[in-house]
Amino acid sequence: MKPHSSNKEDIDVENGSLDKDREKTGRSKKILTLHNTALLSGLAYCLSSCSMILVNKCVLSSYNFNAGISLMLYQNFVAVVIVSALNFFGVITTEPFTWRLIKVWLPVNIIFVGMLVTSMFSLKYINVAMVTVLKNGTNVITAVGEMYLFNKRHDNSVWAALFLMIISAISGGITDLSFHAVGYTWQFINCFLTASYSLTLRRVMDTAKQVTKSGELNEFSMVMLNNTLSLPLGILLVFVFNEVDYLTQTPLLRLPTFWLVMTLSGFLGLVISFTSMWFLHQTGATTYSLVGSLNKIPLSVAGILVFKVPTSLENAASIFFGLFAGVLFARAKMR
Repeated sequence: MKPHSSNKEDIDVENGSLDKDREKTGRSKKILTLHNTALLSGLAYCLSSCSMILVNKCVLSSYNFNAGISLMLYQNFVAVVIVSALNFFGVITTEPFTWRLIKVWLPVNIIFVGMLVTSMFSLKYINVAMVTVLKNGTNVITAVGEMYLFNKRHDNSVWAALFLMIISAISGGITDLSFHAVGYTWQFINCFLTASYSLTLRRVMDTAKQVTKSGELNEFSMVMLNNTLSLPLGILLVFVFNEVDYLTQTPLLRLPTFWLVMTLSGFLGLVISFTSMWFLHQTGATTYSLVGSLNKIPLSVAGILVFKVPTSLENAASIFFGLFAGVLFARAKMR
C-alpha cells in the first residue's frame, strides 16, 4: 500500500507543478497580450492623428480648397453618420439628447467649432511643422488657466518647459521662410480656443452627467454631441464667411477623388477620437501625453518632406527645439 501511496503523491506533485507552469504561461501570455494591445492602440493613435493633419493640409493647400468651414462641416457630418450607424447596430451606446443636455453642452460646443475652424484656417497658410510647434502655445495658456481657475500649482520644470516652448515659437516665426501673418494670427486664436475648450470641458462634463438619464456621459456620447451640435452652427458660419458662392463655382466638387479625400478626412477625424480613447484606456494619461508629444516629431518631418516646404537650418533647429520642449513638458507633467 505504501508504494502505491508514494506513487500517488508523486503524481500529485507533478500535477501541482504542471498547474503552476500553466498559470505562469497564462500570466505571461496575458502580459504579452496587454503589451501588444497597448502597442497596437498607440500605433493606431499615432498613424490616425498624423494622417488627419496631412490629409487636411492636402485638401486645403494641395487642392487649394478655400472653404475650410465647409470641410469641417462635412467631416463632422461623416462622423455623425458613422457614430449613428454604430449606435443603431448596437456596437456602441450613446446618451439620448435632451434639451437640458443640449443647453448645458452648447457653450463648450461653440468653442469646439471655433477650435476646428481656426485650425483649418491656420493650416491653409502655415506649414505642418510650424503648426505643431505653435500649438505648444496651447500648453502655456492651459497651464495659466489651470493656475487661476483651479488653483493648480506647477513646479519649476513645467514652467521651464513652457518657457522653452515660447522661445521656440518666437524663433520659429522669425526664421520661417514661408511666414504668413494671417496664418499665424489664426493659429494663436486656435491656441486660445483649444485651451479654453480643455478648461471648459472639465466643468461642463460634471454638469452634463447630472442631466443625463443614466447619470454618465461616455466618450462616444461626447463625440456625438459635439459633432451633431456643430452642424447648424457650421451651416451658419458657411453663410457668414460667404463660402456658398465659392462652393457653387469651384470645379473641385466635381472631382470624385476630391470627395474621396474629404470623406477620408472625416473618417480619420472620427478614428482619432476612437483610437485616442482606446490608447488612453490601455495605458494611462502620462503615457498618452508623452506619446502625443513624441508623435509631433515624425509629423513635422513628414510635413516638410511631403509638401516640400522651403526651410532653413535655423528654422529646422527652432522646430525641433520646440518639439523637444514639448517632450520635456510631458515628462515634467508626469512627476
